[in-house]
Amino acid sequence: MASSFISREQAERNLEEIGNSDFESIKTQGRDIWNKELGRMIVDGGSMDETRTFYSTLYRTLLFPRKFYEYDANGEVVHYSPYNGKVLPGYMFTDNGFWDTFRAVFPFFNLMYPSLNEKIQAGLVNAYKESGFLPEWASPGHRSVMIGNNSATLVADAYLKGARGYDIETLYEALVHGTENVHPEVEATGRLGHQYYNELGYVPYDVGINENAARTLEYAFADWTIWKLAKELNRPNKEIKRFRERSQNYRHLFDPETNLMRGKNKDGSFQKPFNPLKWGDAFTEGNSWHYSWSVFHDVQGLIDLMGGKTSFVQMLDSVFVQPPDFDDSYYGFPIHEIREMQIMNMGQYAHGNQPIQHMIYLYNYAGQPWKAQYWIREVLNRMYTPNPDGYCGDEDNGQTSAWYVFSSMGFYPVTPGSDQYVLGAPLFPKMTIELENGNKITVDAPENSDDNRYIKGMFFNGKPWDKNFVNFHDLMDGAHLEFIMDDRPNESRGADPEAYPYSFSRDE
Repeated sequence: MASSFISREQAERNLEEIGNSDFESIKTQGRDIWNKELGRMIVDGGSMDETRTFYSTLYRTLLFPRKFYEYDANGEVVHYSPYNGKVLPGYMFTDNGFWDTFRAVFPFFNLMYPSLNEKIQAGLVNAYKESGFLPEWASPGHRSVMIGNNSATLVADAYLKGARGYDIETLYEALVHGTENVHPEVEATGRLGHQYYNELGYVPYDVGINENAARTLEYAFADWTIWKLAKELNRPNKEIKRFRERSQNYRHLFDPETNLMRGKNKDGSFQKPFNPLKWGDAFTEGNSWHYSWSVFHDVQGLIDLMGGKTSFVQMLDSVFVQPPDFDDSYYGFPIHEIREMQIMNMGQYAHGNQPIQHMIYLYNYAGQPWKAQYWIREVLNRMYTPNPDGYCGDEDNGQTSAWYVFSSMGFYPVTPGSDQYVLGAPLFPKMTIELENGNKITVDAPENSDDNRYIKGMFFNGKPWDKNFVNFHDLMDGAHLEFIMDDRPNESRGADPEAYPYSFSRDE
Protein backbone atom coordinates (compact mmCIF):
# COMPACT_ATOMS: atom_id res chain seq x y z
CA MET A 1 0.00 0.00 0.00
CA ALA A 2 1.07 3.57 -0.62
CA SER A 3 -0.49 6.95 -0.01
CA SER A 4 -0.21 10.44 -1.37
CA PHE A 5 -1.56 13.83 -0.45
CA ILE A 6 -1.59 14.73 -4.17
CA SER A 7 -3.26 12.01 -6.25
CA ARG A 8 -3.74 8.28 -6.82
CA GLU A 9 -1.13 8.44 -9.57
CA GLN A 10 1.32 10.02 -7.15
CA ALA A 11 0.57 7.27 -4.64
CA GLU A 12 1.55 4.68 -7.24
CA ARG A 13 4.73 6.66 -7.88
CA ASN A 14 5.45 6.72 -4.16
CA LEU A 15 5.09 2.94 -4.06
CA GLU A 16 8.10 2.72 -6.36
CA GLU A 17 10.26 3.85 -3.44
CA ILE A 18 10.35 0.28 -2.12
CA GLY A 19 11.10 -1.32 -5.49
CA ASN A 20 10.92 -5.11 -5.29
CA SER A 21 11.91 -5.33 -1.63
CA ASP A 22 9.86 -7.68 0.52
CA PHE A 23 8.47 -6.95 3.98
CA GLU A 24 11.50 -8.26 5.88
CA SER A 25 13.87 -6.18 3.75
CA ILE A 26 11.87 -3.02 4.33
CA LYS A 27 11.71 -3.72 8.06
CA THR A 28 15.48 -4.20 8.15
CA GLN A 29 16.06 -1.00 6.20
CA GLY A 30 13.86 0.93 8.62
CA ARG A 31 15.72 -0.52 11.58
CA ASP A 32 19.07 0.40 10.01
CA ILE A 33 17.92 3.96 9.34
CA TRP A 34 16.83 4.44 12.96
CA ASN A 35 19.99 2.84 14.33
CA LYS A 36 22.06 5.21 12.22
CA GLU A 37 20.23 8.28 13.48
CA LEU A 38 20.06 7.19 17.11
CA GLY A 39 23.71 6.11 16.85
CA ARG A 40 24.81 9.68 16.27
CA MET A 41 24.52 10.10 20.04
CA ILE A 42 26.27 7.36 22.01
CA VAL A 43 25.83 7.25 25.78
CA ASP A 44 28.05 5.19 28.06
CA GLY A 45 28.03 4.33 31.74
CA GLY A 46 24.38 4.89 32.58
CA SER A 47 21.92 2.36 33.92
CA MET A 48 19.79 0.30 31.57
CA ASP A 49 16.75 2.39 32.47
CA GLU A 50 18.62 5.65 31.78
CA THR A 51 19.87 4.34 28.45
CA ARG A 52 16.41 3.16 27.39
CA THR A 53 14.88 6.45 28.43
CA PHE A 54 17.50 8.48 26.60
CA TYR A 55 17.02 6.69 23.29
CA SER A 56 13.26 6.73 23.67
CA THR A 57 13.35 10.51 24.10
CA LEU A 58 15.80 10.93 21.21
CA TYR A 59 13.49 8.84 19.01
CA ARG A 60 10.50 10.98 19.95
CA THR A 61 12.41 14.20 19.36
CA LEU A 62 12.95 13.09 15.77
CA LEU A 63 9.37 12.08 14.95
CA PHE A 64 8.05 15.55 14.00
CA PRO A 65 7.46 17.64 11.97
CA ARG A 66 6.04 15.49 9.21
CA LYS A 67 7.44 15.81 5.70
CA PHE A 68 4.49 16.95 3.63
CA TYR A 69 6.25 16.89 0.26
CA GLU A 70 6.67 14.25 -2.43
CA TYR A 71 8.68 13.66 -5.63
CA ASP A 72 6.97 14.00 -8.99
CA ALA A 73 7.63 12.06 -12.21
CA ASN A 74 10.73 14.18 -12.88
CA GLY A 75 12.11 13.68 -9.40
CA GLU A 76 11.28 17.24 -8.39
CA VAL A 77 10.07 18.17 -4.92
CA VAL A 78 6.37 19.08 -4.92
CA HIS A 79 3.67 19.41 -2.30
CA TYR A 80 -0.06 19.61 -1.94
CA SER A 81 -0.77 22.96 -0.30
CA PRO A 82 -3.14 22.67 2.66
CA TYR A 83 -3.45 26.45 2.42
CA ASN A 84 -4.83 26.89 -1.12
CA GLY A 85 -5.46 23.35 -2.39
CA LYS A 86 -2.93 23.51 -5.22
CA VAL A 87 -0.02 21.23 -6.06
CA LEU A 88 3.08 23.41 -6.06
CA PRO A 89 6.85 23.02 -6.25
CA GLY A 90 9.04 23.05 -3.17
CA TYR A 91 9.12 21.81 0.40
CA MET A 92 6.30 21.70 2.93
CA PHE A 93 6.26 20.39 6.50
CA THR A 94 3.36 19.99 8.91
CA ASP A 95 2.13 18.52 12.20
CA ASN A 96 3.92 20.83 14.59
CA GLY A 97 2.95 23.21 17.36
CA PHE A 98 5.60 25.90 17.64
CA TRP A 99 4.31 26.93 21.09
CA ASP A 100 5.98 23.75 22.30
CA THR A 101 8.82 23.09 19.90
CA PHE A 102 10.45 26.54 19.72
CA ARG A 103 11.88 25.83 23.16
CA ALA A 104 14.18 22.86 22.51
CA VAL A 105 13.17 20.78 19.46
CA PHE A 106 14.16 23.30 16.82
CA PRO A 107 17.31 24.31 18.70
CA PHE A 108 18.15 20.59 18.65
CA PHE A 109 17.66 20.55 14.88
CA ASN A 110 19.98 23.53 14.52
CA LEU A 111 22.64 21.59 16.43
CA MET A 112 22.14 18.10 15.00
CA TYR A 113 20.12 18.47 11.77
CA PRO A 114 20.85 21.90 10.26
CA SER A 115 20.28 20.73 6.67
CA LEU A 116 16.82 19.46 7.64
CA ASN A 117 16.00 22.76 9.30
CA GLU A 118 17.00 24.61 6.13
CA LYS A 119 14.36 22.59 4.27
CA ILE A 120 11.83 23.38 7.02
CA GLN A 121 12.61 27.07 6.61
CA ALA A 122 12.07 26.76 2.85
CA GLY A 123 8.73 25.14 3.65
CA LEU A 124 7.82 28.11 5.84
CA VAL A 125 8.52 30.41 2.90
CA ASN A 126 5.99 28.42 0.87
CA ALA A 127 3.44 28.45 3.70
CA TYR A 128 3.63 32.24 3.84
CA LYS A 129 3.38 32.66 0.07
CA GLU A 130 0.38 30.33 -0.10
CA SER A 131 -1.57 31.62 2.90
CA GLY A 132 -0.29 35.07 3.81
CA PHE A 133 0.85 33.90 7.27
CA LEU A 134 3.45 31.69 8.88
CA PRO A 135 1.88 28.76 10.72
CA GLU A 136 1.92 28.55 14.49
CA TRP A 137 0.30 25.13 14.65
CA ALA A 138 0.13 23.32 11.32
CA SER A 139 -2.01 20.18 11.00
CA PRO A 140 -1.79 20.26 8.02
CA GLY A 141 -2.83 23.89 7.46
CA HIS A 142 -3.38 26.68 9.99
CA ARG A 143 -5.02 25.40 13.15
CA SER A 144 -6.45 27.56 15.92
CA VAL A 145 -4.51 25.93 18.75
CA MET A 146 -2.41 27.57 21.50
CA ILE A 147 -1.05 31.10 21.55
CA GLY A 148 2.00 33.20 20.73
CA ASN A 149 3.96 34.12 17.64
CA ASN A 150 6.69 31.56 18.01
CA SER A 151 7.31 31.06 14.30
CA ALA A 152 9.44 34.20 14.68
CA THR A 153 11.76 32.36 17.05
CA LEU A 154 12.13 29.41 14.67
CA VAL A 155 13.02 31.67 11.74
CA ALA A 156 15.43 33.89 13.67
CA ASP A 157 17.21 31.10 15.53
CA ALA A 158 17.81 29.06 12.37
CA TYR A 159 19.32 31.98 10.44
CA LEU A 160 21.37 33.24 13.36
CA LYS A 161 22.73 29.71 13.80
CA GLY A 162 23.94 29.70 10.18
CA ALA A 163 21.10 28.15 8.18
CA ARG A 164 21.11 29.33 4.56
CA GLY A 165 19.81 28.39 1.11
CA TYR A 166 16.28 29.75 1.37
CA ASP A 167 14.53 33.09 0.99
CA ILE A 168 15.24 34.78 4.32
CA GLU A 169 14.01 38.15 3.06
CA THR A 170 10.54 36.73 2.46
CA LEU A 171 10.61 35.07 5.86
CA TYR A 172 11.56 38.34 7.51
CA GLU A 173 8.67 40.03 5.70
CA ALA A 174 6.44 37.28 7.08
CA LEU A 175 7.70 37.92 10.63
CA VAL A 176 6.94 41.63 10.45
CA HIS A 177 3.54 40.95 8.89
CA GLY A 178 2.73 38.58 11.75
CA THR A 179 3.36 41.30 14.32
CA GLU A 180 0.73 43.58 12.77
CA ASN A 181 -1.99 41.11 11.80
CA VAL A 182 -4.03 38.13 12.89
CA HIS A 183 -5.42 35.51 10.53
CA PRO A 184 -9.03 36.40 9.66
CA GLU A 185 -10.29 32.89 10.46
CA VAL A 186 -7.64 31.34 12.72
CA GLU A 187 -6.95 33.46 15.78
CA ALA A 188 -3.88 31.43 16.79
CA THR A 189 -2.06 32.51 13.62
CA GLY A 190 -0.42 35.92 13.59
CA ARG A 191 -0.98 37.91 16.78
CA LEU A 192 -4.36 38.09 18.41
CA GLY A 193 -4.53 41.41 20.26
CA HIS A 194 -1.70 42.97 18.27
CA GLN A 195 -3.41 46.37 18.20
CA TYR A 196 -3.40 46.55 22.01
CA TYR A 197 0.06 45.06 22.31
CA ASN A 198 1.62 47.49 19.83
CA GLU A 199 -0.10 50.51 21.37
CA LEU A 200 -0.06 49.75 25.11
CA GLY A 201 2.83 47.30 25.29
CA TYR A 202 0.63 44.44 26.48
CA VAL A 203 -2.60 42.60 25.70
CA PRO A 204 -5.12 43.75 28.31
CA TYR A 205 -6.94 41.42 30.66
CA ASP A 206 -10.34 43.05 30.25
CA VAL A 207 -10.84 43.23 26.48
CA GLY A 208 -12.17 39.73 25.87
CA ILE A 209 -8.89 38.10 24.84
CA ASN A 210 -8.14 35.04 26.92
CA GLU A 211 -4.62 34.10 28.03
CA ASN A 212 -3.56 37.71 27.54
CA ALA A 213 -0.58 37.75 29.90
CA ALA A 214 0.89 34.66 28.28
CA ARG A 215 0.45 36.25 24.85
CA THR A 216 2.23 39.39 25.98
CA LEU A 217 5.22 37.49 27.37
CA GLU A 218 5.59 35.33 24.28
CA TYR A 219 5.17 38.28 21.91
CA ALA A 220 7.92 40.13 23.78
CA PHE A 221 10.35 37.26 23.36
CA ALA A 222 9.39 36.90 19.69
CA ASP A 223 10.11 40.61 19.27
CA TRP A 224 13.58 40.10 20.75
CA THR A 225 14.31 37.37 18.20
CA ILE A 226 13.02 39.60 15.38
CA TRP A 227 15.26 42.40 16.68
CA LYS A 228 18.27 40.05 16.56
CA LEU A 229 17.41 38.99 13.01
CA ALA A 230 16.73 42.56 11.89
CA LYS A 231 20.20 43.58 13.00
CA GLU A 232 21.73 40.62 11.18
CA LEU A 233 19.88 41.55 7.98
CA ASN A 234 20.83 45.25 8.28
CA ARG A 235 17.24 46.42 8.34
CA PRO A 236 16.45 50.15 8.78
CA ASN A 237 17.37 51.57 12.20
CA LYS A 238 13.80 52.63 12.90
CA GLU A 239 12.62 49.06 12.41
CA ILE A 240 15.42 47.64 14.55
CA LYS A 241 14.62 50.09 17.32
CA ARG A 242 10.92 49.18 17.27
CA PHE A 243 11.52 45.52 17.99
CA ARG A 244 14.26 46.26 20.51
CA GLU A 245 11.83 48.38 22.50
CA ARG A 246 8.98 45.88 22.21
CA SER A 247 11.22 43.13 23.57
CA GLN A 248 10.91 44.88 26.94
CA ASN A 249 7.13 44.72 27.02
CA TYR A 250 7.26 41.92 29.57
CA ARG A 251 7.94 44.64 32.15
CA HIS A 252 4.38 45.95 31.87
CA LEU A 253 2.98 42.82 33.51
CA PHE A 254 5.35 42.53 36.45
CA ASP A 255 3.56 43.08 39.75
CA PRO A 256 6.00 44.20 42.48
CA GLU A 257 3.42 43.42 45.16
CA THR A 258 3.57 39.69 44.44
CA ASN A 259 6.88 39.51 42.52
CA LEU A 260 4.98 37.70 39.76
CA MET A 261 3.52 38.36 36.33
CA ARG A 262 -0.12 39.41 36.44
CA GLY A 263 -2.82 40.32 33.98
CA LYS A 264 -3.28 44.06 33.46
CA ASN A 265 -6.41 45.93 32.45
CA LYS A 266 -6.63 48.41 29.62
CA ASP A 267 -6.59 51.34 32.05
CA GLY A 268 -3.25 50.21 33.49
CA SER A 269 -4.58 48.63 36.69
CA PHE A 270 -3.78 45.01 37.52
CA GLN A 271 -6.51 42.36 37.37
CA LYS A 272 -8.49 41.80 40.57
CA PRO A 273 -8.87 39.43 42.24
CA PHE A 274 -5.55 37.75 41.53
CA ASN A 275 -4.73 34.18 42.51
CA PRO A 276 -1.26 33.10 41.35
CA LEU A 277 -2.42 29.47 41.54
CA LYS A 278 -5.22 30.02 39.01
CA TRP A 279 -4.62 28.03 35.83
CA GLY A 280 -5.64 29.51 32.49
CA ASP A 281 -7.39 32.89 32.54
CA ALA A 282 -4.49 35.28 31.92
CA PHE A 283 -2.14 32.38 31.23
CA THR A 284 -2.00 29.31 28.99
CA GLU A 285 -2.24 25.84 30.52
CA GLY A 286 -0.50 27.07 33.64
CA ASN A 287 -0.55 29.75 36.29
CA SER A 288 1.48 32.81 37.21
CA TRP A 289 4.09 30.70 38.99
CA HIS A 290 4.74 28.93 35.70
CA TYR A 291 4.68 31.88 33.31
CA SER A 292 6.50 34.47 35.42
CA TRP A 293 9.78 32.96 34.22
CA SER A 294 8.96 33.44 30.53
CA VAL A 295 11.51 36.19 30.00
CA PHE A 296 13.90 33.98 28.08
CA HIS A 297 15.95 36.85 26.66
CA ASP A 298 16.32 39.08 29.72
CA VAL A 299 16.62 37.08 32.91
CA GLN A 300 18.75 39.84 34.43
CA GLY A 301 15.90 42.26 33.78
CA LEU A 302 13.58 39.89 35.63
CA ILE A 303 16.09 39.57 38.48
CA ASP A 304 16.18 43.34 38.81
CA LEU A 305 12.38 43.54 38.86
CA MET A 306 12.24 40.92 41.62
CA GLY A 307 14.62 42.91 43.79
CA GLY A 308 17.97 41.31 43.05
CA LYS A 309 19.59 37.90 43.05
CA THR A 310 18.69 36.93 46.60
CA SER A 311 14.99 37.60 46.09
CA PHE A 312 15.08 35.99 42.65
CA VAL A 313 16.58 32.76 44.01
CA GLN A 314 14.03 32.74 46.82
CA MET A 315 11.28 32.95 44.21
CA LEU A 316 12.84 30.07 42.27
CA ASP A 317 13.12 28.02 45.47
CA SER A 318 9.50 28.81 46.29
CA VAL A 319 8.30 26.99 43.19
CA PHE A 320 9.46 23.71 44.75
CA VAL A 321 8.53 24.58 48.33
CA GLN A 322 4.87 25.33 47.73
CA PRO A 323 2.36 22.49 47.72
CA PRO A 324 0.89 21.55 44.33
CA ASP A 325 -2.35 23.40 44.99
CA PHE A 326 -4.39 24.91 42.18
CA ASP A 327 -7.43 26.92 41.16
CA ASP A 328 -9.21 25.28 38.20
CA SER A 329 -12.19 27.64 38.06
CA TYR A 330 -11.26 28.92 34.58
CA TYR A 331 -11.69 25.41 33.15
CA GLY A 332 -14.35 24.14 35.55
CA PHE A 333 -12.42 20.96 36.24
CA PRO A 334 -8.79 19.88 36.74
CA ILE A 335 -7.27 19.56 33.26
CA HIS A 336 -4.76 16.75 32.85
CA GLU A 337 -1.80 19.13 33.16
CA ILE A 338 -3.03 20.03 36.67
CA ARG A 339 -3.36 16.38 37.69
CA GLU A 340 0.13 15.66 36.33
CA MET A 341 1.62 18.45 38.45
CA GLN A 342 -0.09 17.01 41.52
CA ILE A 343 0.99 13.46 40.85
CA MET A 344 4.65 14.36 40.23
CA ASN A 345 4.60 16.21 43.59
CA MET A 346 7.38 18.72 43.04
CA GLY A 347 5.52 21.74 44.35
CA GLN A 348 4.36 24.19 41.69
CA TYR A 349 6.95 22.86 39.23
CA ALA A 350 4.76 21.49 36.42
CA HIS A 351 7.26 19.83 34.10
CA GLY A 352 4.44 17.94 32.41
CA ASN A 353 3.67 21.08 30.42
CA GLN A 354 6.05 23.32 28.52
CA PRO A 355 5.94 26.87 29.98
CA ILE A 356 8.12 26.14 33.01
CA GLN A 357 10.55 23.64 31.50
CA HIS A 358 13.42 26.14 31.23
CA MET A 359 12.97 27.55 34.74
CA ILE A 360 15.46 25.37 36.62
CA TYR A 361 18.29 26.62 34.41
CA LEU A 362 17.66 30.19 35.61
CA TYR A 363 19.67 29.56 38.79
CA ASN A 364 22.70 30.01 36.53
CA TYR A 365 21.81 33.67 36.04
CA ALA A 366 21.84 34.38 39.77
CA GLY A 367 25.10 32.75 40.83
CA GLN A 368 23.74 29.47 42.17
CA PRO A 369 24.17 26.96 39.31
CA TRP A 370 24.53 24.11 41.80
CA LYS A 371 20.81 24.35 42.52
CA ALA A 372 20.12 23.87 38.81
CA GLN A 373 22.37 20.81 38.87
CA TYR A 374 20.41 19.34 41.77
CA TRP A 375 16.92 19.94 40.40
CA ILE A 376 17.73 18.91 36.83
CA ARG A 377 18.85 15.51 38.08
CA GLU A 378 15.67 15.24 40.17
CA VAL A 379 13.56 15.85 37.07
CA LEU A 380 15.60 13.44 34.95
CA ASN A 381 15.21 10.74 37.60
CA ARG A 382 11.64 11.30 38.74
CA MET A 383 9.74 12.47 35.67
CA TYR A 384 11.05 10.14 32.95
CA THR A 385 11.22 6.34 32.95
CA PRO A 386 11.28 3.69 30.19
CA ASN A 387 7.97 2.26 31.42
CA PRO A 388 4.50 2.69 29.87
CA ASP A 389 3.79 5.52 32.31
CA GLY A 390 7.23 7.02 31.79
CA TYR A 391 6.18 10.51 30.73
CA CYS A 392 5.11 13.08 33.29
CA GLY A 393 2.76 14.86 30.89
CA ASP A 394 2.54 16.38 27.44
CA GLU A 395 5.00 15.19 24.81
CA ASP A 396 3.74 17.63 22.16
CA ASN A 397 5.84 16.99 19.05
CA GLY A 398 8.98 16.06 20.95
CA GLN A 399 9.48 19.05 23.25
CA THR A 400 9.39 17.17 26.56
CA SER A 401 11.73 14.60 25.02
CA ALA A 402 14.09 17.27 23.68
CA TRP A 403 14.36 18.65 27.24
CA TYR A 404 15.60 15.24 28.38
CA VAL A 405 18.05 14.87 25.50
CA PHE A 406 19.58 18.32 26.01
CA SER A 407 19.65 18.00 29.79
CA SER A 408 21.39 14.63 29.50
CA MET A 409 24.07 16.35 27.44
CA GLY A 410 24.62 18.86 30.23
CA PHE A 411 23.23 22.04 28.66
CA TYR A 412 19.97 23.55 27.40
CA PRO A 413 18.83 26.30 24.95
CA VAL A 414 17.15 28.68 27.39
CA THR A 415 17.29 31.52 24.84
CA PRO A 416 16.77 30.43 21.21
CA GLY A 417 18.21 33.20 19.07
CA SER A 418 21.30 33.58 21.26
CA ASP A 419 24.61 31.80 20.75
CA GLN A 420 24.50 30.13 24.15
CA TYR A 421 23.38 26.95 25.81
CA VAL A 422 23.02 27.21 29.59
CA LEU A 423 24.77 24.57 31.67
CA GLY A 424 23.09 22.00 33.83
CA ALA A 425 25.11 18.85 34.45
CA PRO A 426 25.45 15.73 32.28
CA LEU A 427 23.52 12.57 33.13
CA PHE A 428 25.95 9.98 31.77
CA PRO A 429 29.63 9.39 32.51
CA LYS A 430 30.28 9.75 28.79
CA MET A 431 28.44 10.89 25.69
CA THR A 432 29.75 11.13 22.12
CA ILE A 433 27.80 13.26 19.67
CA GLU A 434 28.37 13.12 15.92
CA LEU A 435 27.49 16.40 14.21
CA GLU A 436 26.25 16.68 10.66
CA ASN A 437 29.42 18.54 9.62
CA GLY A 438 31.60 15.60 10.65
CA ASN A 439 32.82 17.10 13.92
CA LYS A 440 32.19 15.50 17.30
CA ILE A 441 31.23 16.71 20.75
CA THR A 442 32.51 14.55 23.58
CA VAL A 443 31.10 14.97 27.07
CA ASP A 444 33.17 13.25 29.76
CA ALA A 445 32.07 13.06 33.40
CA PRO A 446 33.77 9.86 34.65
CA GLU A 447 32.84 10.33 38.32
CA ASN A 448 29.19 10.97 37.42
CA SER A 449 26.59 9.17 39.52
CA ASP A 450 23.27 9.88 41.18
CA ASP A 451 25.15 11.18 44.23
CA ASN A 452 27.85 12.94 42.21
CA ARG A 453 25.47 15.27 40.43
CA TYR A 454 27.33 18.53 41.14
CA ILE A 455 30.00 20.16 38.98
CA LYS A 456 33.19 20.63 40.99
CA GLY A 457 35.10 21.89 37.96
CA MET A 458 34.95 21.89 34.18
CA PHE A 459 37.27 21.97 31.18
CA PHE A 460 36.37 23.02 27.64
CA ASN A 461 38.81 21.69 25.01
CA GLY A 462 41.33 21.10 27.77
CA LYS A 463 41.14 24.57 29.30
CA PRO A 464 39.44 25.48 32.60
CA TRP A 465 35.90 26.73 32.00
CA ASP A 466 34.16 28.78 34.65
CA LYS A 467 31.18 30.03 32.62
CA ASN A 468 27.61 28.88 33.20
CA PHE A 469 27.12 28.38 29.48
CA VAL A 470 28.78 27.07 26.33
CA ASN A 471 28.65 28.60 22.87
CA PHE A 472 26.87 27.05 19.90
CA HIS A 473 29.55 27.83 17.34
CA ASP A 474 32.28 26.44 19.59
CA LEU A 475 30.35 23.19 19.82
CA MET A 476 29.85 23.07 16.05
CA ASP A 477 33.62 23.24 15.58
CA GLY A 478 33.90 20.06 17.61
CA ALA A 479 34.42 20.16 21.35
CA HIS A 480 35.53 18.19 24.38
CA LEU A 481 33.62 18.99 27.57
CA GLU A 482 35.09 17.47 30.71
CA PHE A 483 33.16 17.64 33.96
CA ILE A 484 34.63 16.86 37.37
CA MET A 485 31.65 15.71 39.38
CA ASP A 486 31.22 15.65 43.16
CA ASP A 487 28.58 14.77 45.74
CA ARG A 488 28.73 18.25 47.26
CA PRO A 489 27.89 21.53 45.52
CA ASN A 490 30.72 23.87 44.58
CA GLU A 491 29.04 27.10 45.60
CA SER A 492 31.88 29.30 44.31
CA ARG A 493 31.92 28.01 40.73
CA GLY A 494 29.74 30.10 38.42
CA ALA A 495 28.94 32.63 41.15
CA ASP A 496 30.73 35.55 39.48
CA PRO A 497 28.51 37.71 37.23
CA GLU A 498 31.03 37.26 34.42
CA ALA A 499 30.00 33.60 34.36
CA TYR A 500 26.31 34.32 33.85
CA PRO A 501 24.57 33.61 30.54
CA TYR A 502 23.28 36.30 28.19
CA SER A 503 20.66 38.80 29.31
CA PHE A 504 19.46 41.75 27.28
CA SER A 505 19.64 44.20 30.20
CA ARG A 506 23.26 43.38 30.96
CA ASP A 507 24.77 42.56 27.58
CA GLU A 508 23.20 45.03 25.14
